[in-house]
Amino acid sequence: MGHFDYPAVNFETHPSRYRHWDLKIDGEIATLTMHIKDDKPLWDGRYELKLNSYDLGVDVELNDAVQRLRFEHPEVRAVVMTGAYDKIFCAGANIRMLGMAPHAFKVNFCKYTNETRVSIEDATEHSGQIYIAALNGTASGGGYELALACEDILLIDDGNAAVSLPEVPLLGVLPGTGGLTRLTDKRKIRRDVADVFCTKAEGFRARDAKKYKLIDESYPRSKWSEGVASRAQMHVETMKAAFPLRQGPGVELPALERTDTDGGWSYKYVDVQVDGRQANLVMRGPDSAPERSAGTWSLRAFRELEDALLRLRVNYLQVGLIVVRTEGDSDAVLQHEHFITSGAEDDWFLREVQVFQARTLRKFDNMAKSLFCLIEEGHCFAGILFELCLAADRSYMFLDDDEENSVQLSKANQGAYPM
Repeated sequence: MGHFDYPAVNFETHPSRYRHWDLKIDGEIATLTMHIKDDKPLWDGRYELKLNSYDLGVDVELNDAVQRLRFEHPEVRAVVMTGAYDKIFCAGANIRMLGMAPHAFKVNFCKYTNETRVSIEDATEHSGQIYIAALNGTASGGGYELALACEDILLIDDGNAAVSLPEVPLLGVLPGTGGLTRLTDKRKIRRDVADVFCTKAEGFRARDAKKYKLIDESYPRSKWSEGVASRAQMHVETMKAAFPLRQGPGVELPALERTDTDGGWSYKYVDVQVDGRQANLVMRGPDSAPERSAGTWSLRAFRELEDALLRLRVNYLQVGLIVVRTEGDSDAVLQHEHFITSGAEDDWFLREVQVFQARTLRKFDNMAKSLFCLIEEGHCFAGILFELCLAADRSYMFLDDDEENSVQLSKANQGAYPM
């Protein structure tokens, strides 16, 4: 990791290994409780996660929970996000963690955190799983930004709990994971109100927060549990009506099979080699027919690609250029793509695979490293994989005299995977 003297970050986890989130599923309602262990930071012994503040490790678990709810629990229609400690929901990103990290890590931390929040919004739009922020105490900074990613924000009215974005008055920086944008563009807060709010360190308590639409509803402590439960059930009925096809058994996401190699690592369909400031990434096409399972190429290969991109972002800060190649049969890629796109309207799982591919392509697009795609003989940059070329900074194609080196486009290249 070069001069950044910390252990490499692993972006894979499982609910059985969560340290900071409690996930409970009760029929159509899931509850995600932020239960930060202050003595279990990402880098042991370096800092404490006080006041339910979070670091990258907390967000890795949250991202895993969001993805598993989408794939493994299609029965869930509403997800209640709350805190485990009295009078505090979340104090935001841990300042000591940010203070000791280099600038490039800070950028990638904020990027990953915001992508997780976008995934929460995406789950409501495409998966029929609405997220409800049940703020059992003060939500400040990144804690309130997490709430803003939810469609419904509830705040306990105990005379003390408040929502705030204190980054400007306290730190002299702007909120880093979409707070101001979501205030004005998503919640349609007047800009003059947003200006006052983000310069008021103590924020707004329940009455004023509701008045200015910073939250959607508040309940006194005596009616808190009942109010949250009633609100969640109301949203369940709305989601069931909007997504009637989302039913049936879920599909478990198995652990990725990753092997370390000399100078890099490899999966079944993706290889990565790091050479100084350059990384070489090879993505292979399908080797079997498409199927409705977590092992099908359309899902497995893109899960591997996502993990590779995240590792390159955070663990290899010195890498400035990623050279991307593909190997395989273009017709096989198009066959798998057709299997997904033709069934996505009627099968919730195939739809989930499609929107996961779109999220992974957006991660590729937002790498903040130079991306070069090399279209060489034997490539399979066809259909959805040609989207990699469109998202890259440069694409170079080998020109042969027999004109055998070509690309094939498909419906995937006509707007199905927006940037």
